[in-house]
Amino acid sequence: MAQIAARAADGKGGEDLLALDVSEPLPLVDVFLLVTGRSERNVAAIADEVEEQLLLAGYKRVRREGRNEARWVLLDFGDLVVHVFHEQERVYYGLERLWKDCPTVPLDLPAPAVAGTAE
Repeated sequence: MAQIAARAADGKGGEDLLALDVSEPLPLVDVFLLVTGRSERNVAAIADEVEEQLLLAGYKRVRREGRNEARWVLLDFGDLVVHVFHEQERVYYGLERLWKDCPTVPLDLPAPAVAGTAE
């Protein structure tokens, strides 16, 4: 589930993707996925794509918050909670600091294209 969400976020320009295993301190959630968007429009597009891809994969959304402001959109899919932040909100709220003792979950994302290289 986290992998589907991460690929969807990456495909819409999400940056600084980080998945944290929060199952130990939060028994009702397994993973937090943190993603940064460059603008409100980008945050909204990332959140919409993540939600769409998870729904297409058969997962049920429990809750969505923050979509109207698109500064911090929270998508709760039960075992996975996706936090899509505007750059400023990600720095301000610093969830990485709050959950620093939690292990990271590896994400398999396509390597970024390098300018000037031909395929």
